[in-house]
Amino acid sequence: MIIGVPQEVKNNEFRVGLTPGNVSGLCKQGHSVLVQRGAGEQIGLSDESYRTAGASLMNSAAEVFHKADMIVKVKEPQAQECVMLREDQILFTYLHLAPDPKQTQALIQSGATCIAYETVTAMNGALPLLAPMSEVAGRMSIQAAAAHLEKTNGGLGVLMAGVPGVSPAKIVILGGGVVGRNALQMAVGMGADVCIFDRDIERLRQLDMFYGNRVRTFYSDSLLIEQEVCEADVVIGAVLLPGAAAPKLVTHQMIKKMKAGSVVVDVAIDQGGCFETSKPTTHADPTFLVDGVLHYCVANMPGAVARTSTFALTNATYPFVEALANRGVMQALSIDHHLRNGLSVYKGILTSKPVAMAQGLDFASAEDLLVA
Repeated sequence: MIIGVPQEVKNNEFRVGLTPGNVSGLCKQGHSVLVQRGAGEQIGLSDESYRTAGASLMNSAAEVFHKADMIVKVKEPQAQECVMLREDQILFTYLHLAPDPKQTQALIQSGATCIAYETVTAMNGALPLLAPMSEVAGRMSIQAAAAHLEKTNGGLGVLMAGVPGVSPAKIVILGGGVVGRNALQMAVGMGADVCIFDRDIERLRQLDMFYGNRVRTFYSDSLLIEQEVCEADVVIGAVLLPGAAAPKLVTHQMIKKMKAGSVVVDVAIDQGGCFETSKPTTHADPTFLVDGVLHYCVANMPGAVARTSTFALTNATYPFVEALANRGVMQALSIDHHLRNGLSVYKGILTSKPVAMAQGLDFASAEDLLVA
């Protein structure tokens, strides 16, 4: 199979879909890998390292898309990339389609087979290709919050840990999944006053057993959320409904009641965000104010630590890339229901029920299409 790796084009996105080590592994199994020149240069993965690993270097994304059987990316394809996809091609990347009707329609019209990292599953419902970036984003959310609490960055002027005689920052984390737990770890480590909300009592019990009285745990109740949010210095939105739009847990009215200079970080922004006032931002212009509350809603947070993120991501994605290359898309999807759960669009047909529900579209299950 010919596998193509284009350079990412989203604002300040420096991650890359395959590392030189991945390329070497694929080439040794008889596959060809095309890498766009400069794809990894910004994070220390030189063109020469890819060439030495066995890749052929292409001068443009157009060449990569034209020649490759499978495109391996990181972020969802932008408009100029969607039009380069074709019917007999596989796209393997993050998609986050639920809040993005334009991308959904573009992928349907392309006729390509599009598999989303974020909905590939593992045992017990885990999301192995989302988890590494969720770990990065969860940890980064606290770094971002700490920086933006500083007065020079638009915040109230609060030190996350406080000092003797002065209270630490009060942090509310909405969601106890991978993002929430990693945010919690960092916040506790920095000495903040932290509470976390979730609807999974067993998860809350585990967090309570691990952190004890260093953390307050709450079942997600709208009145309790409002009470804690309105008193917080920082609110981290870490809610996930796999493949679906994020629920709006914090309303505009709640934002109005927060202190001027407080910070909200919406890690769920890829799925539409869990704050009513959220809108996607970029690393070039990461924040905006609503009623005096600083909103950080960068849609590709892990891109800021692109080298760490690239290796963390490809450690997880590479076995699936290998399976698709070695078996072909039909066989790989047929024998691995976890990979099949990642199928979002198949030859012009939407296969994701959560996306269909979010956008009011028809869909067909992957199982029905593959059997047919």
